Amino acid sequence: MIDPDADILTGLAHIDPLVKQQAMSNLMQRHLHAIKSLAWYMLGDEMIAEDITQDTFLRAWKQAPTWQSGNAKFSTWLHRVAKNLCYDRLRKRTEIYSDNIPDLADSAQNAQEQLITQEHQNAQRNIVNIAIEKLPPRQKMAITLCHYQNKSQTEAAQIMDVNVRAYESLLARGRQNLRKNLKHHKQDIIGDLS
Repeated sequence: MIDPDADILTGLAHIDPLVKQQAMSNLMQRHLHAIKSLAWYMLGDEMIAEDITQDTFLRAWKQAPTWQSGNAKFSTWLHRVAKNLCYDRLRKRTEIYSDNIPDLADSAQNAQEQLITQEHQNAQRNIVNIAIEKLPPRQKMAITLCHYQNKSQTEAAQIMDVNVRAYESLLARGRQNLRKNLKHHKQDIIGDLS
């Protein structure tokens, strides 16, 4: 397997600091947006996402000169580092640093209301998942790429190895069949909402 970042890794391992700086700049140009987006979606905070991104690239700076290619792409490792840093940050959010927890007024639903709401949402999700499962595989793939993976039509068409018009047709047929499948469960969904 040829690593698309092999040229950058060679530059990062170089002795000349200017070559290393240029290589790091190239690495960041290629992956900065993806790493920062991953952190933002995981944590929902712009500043923390920037911190995670900086930490990720700092670790890349340190790791790149000794990187052994062949097992995984460097970009895969980079995403894993960002993911792990996000998980670490999420764990820190749940830590309680005081023995005395202040009493706060709870404006949220009570436990029973939350349970009922969650049961309705789960039932609806299950009905939609069952309806999607009944779709032909290619229509199911088109729906998944569009609605769950948020892929552009061009990218989804490339993934499915079809042209954009064929993808649009698959997506339209998938949505139409999904509506038909859900029509049978319409009363269940309405009943869950009331």
